[in-house]
Parts: sequence; C-alpha cells; structure tokens
Amino acid sequence: MVKIILSDIDGTFLKNDKGVPKLHAQALKEILAQGKKFAFVSARMPEAIYPITDGINLPHTPVISYSGALVLTEDEKILYDKKMPLEDTKNILPVIERNWKDISVNYYTGRKWYVRKIDERVQHEVDITQATAEIANFEKLISENILPNKILIMCEPPTCEEMERELGAQFKNLNVVRSARHLLEIMDKSVSKATGIEILLRHYNFTVEEAVAFGDNYNDIEMLQYIPQSVAMKNAPPEIQKIASAVTDSNEDSGIYTYLKKIGLL
Repeated sequence: MVKIILSDIDGTFLKNDKGVPKLHAQALKEILAQGKKFAFVSARMPEAIYPITDGINLPHTPVISYSGALVLTEDEKILYDKKMPLEDTKNILPVIERNWKDISVNYYTGRKWYVRKIDERVQHEVDITQATAEIANFEKLISENILPNKILIMCEPPTCEEMERELGAQFKNLNVVRSARHLLEIMDKSVSKATGIEILLRHYNFTVEEAVAFGDNYNDIEMLQYIPQSVAMKNAPPEIQKIASAVTDSNEDSGIYTYLKKIGLL
C-alpha cells in the first residue's frame, strides 16, 4: 500500500509559469486527507518550498531540500543537515569565479540564501520562489565556519554543461549536477535525492515499496532509480523517462494527478 508521495517541484509539481495546477492542488489535498504523507523533494531551499503549500492553504509538508542535503519534517524538525567540506568550499569558489565570468553564484546554508550581489538572475529567482536573498562575503562566511549545504550556479546552458563536466572532474568530493539547463547544483558527494528520501522514509518507518516518486530532470535520477514505483513526467528528457518505471502526462497537463488517479489513489 502506498503511504507516501514524493515529488520534485520545478517541471514536475509546478507548471512552467511556476503556478500550481488545480488538479495537483486537488491531488495533494486528497492525499493528505487520506492520512498519507506527501513530501517535496527539491533543489530548492525550504523558504522556496513552503510558499507552495501556503498558497493553496495547506499545512507544510516534509521537505527534502537542496536535493537531499537538508531534510525537515512537516513540523520543520531537522532530520539531516549535510554541509559541503571546508577545503572543497574554499577551493571551488575561486576556481568558479576565475574561469567563468557570465555567471551568478549562490551560497545556501541552512535556511539562508547568500549572494555577492542581486543581479537579474538572482532577482528572477527571488520573484519565482518568494525566498529572500541576502548580500554577503562568502569568504567571511567560510572563515566563520558557516558552510554551505549547496552552491548554485546560474548561467547559460552551454556554460552549465561545461562547468558540470570540468568541476565534476576536478572536485571528486562534490556532487556537481544540473537541475535545469541553466542551473548547476554543487553539494557534498554523499548528497542525492535518494539519500534524503532514505532518511525521511526511515523516520516514518516506511519502505521504498510504500512510496511513489515523481521527477523530470537530471538531479532526479537517483530518486527515480531508488524508488521502485518511479514516474517521469512527459516533459522529462528521454534519458530520464527511460530510468523511471512509468511515464505520466507533463507538468502542464497535471501528470501527478493523472498517475495517482490511474493507480487508484484518487
């Protein structure tokens, strides 16, 4: 019996305009009314996730944030908080900012989002997520042992691909993966959506067989491989669709509702 629904956010739960499809809101309400759990599994920070449930007048759900580096219960209790290693954090920032110029670097730690400046890309992310970016000196944060759960690079897609390849090869202790064509996520090597899910399932005493997972992008691969009943959205790249056990309608066409209805949960 399914006890928990796990869903990525961007490209999965939300429409392309970042709105919540009415049928997805309905599905979430029905799942919670049945006493089942629903958890968002996202690269986003918690403050960029909670406005989704607030917007449809629902209580906060458990969240797996930063693609698994920070796991919170529905009561916002921290189950897991994995920061990047000190030396790698100190070393990777100069490499990034020396070798690539047309980029925006974001430093996420706990429930704080720091940037060197609020440029157009950062402001766009603020507008989308409703989270607050604060200007800070990254080196000062590191010197005070305020290490990041995640560094996020916003850049053009070709740059994103190049950085993923080169930084991944150079920094073996880090997980470097695209979450969108223009977004590059950098975290501790041990972090993935699957590890975050494992921690959450253990907390609630659920098994992988009691879960359904929805995703659409490259940082969803581990999650889709880990959960037997894994579902890719129709808008996912073909290689992501092949990994999942099923493919549903796109995020624009309320694919989560379609699949949950199909298997009799709604």
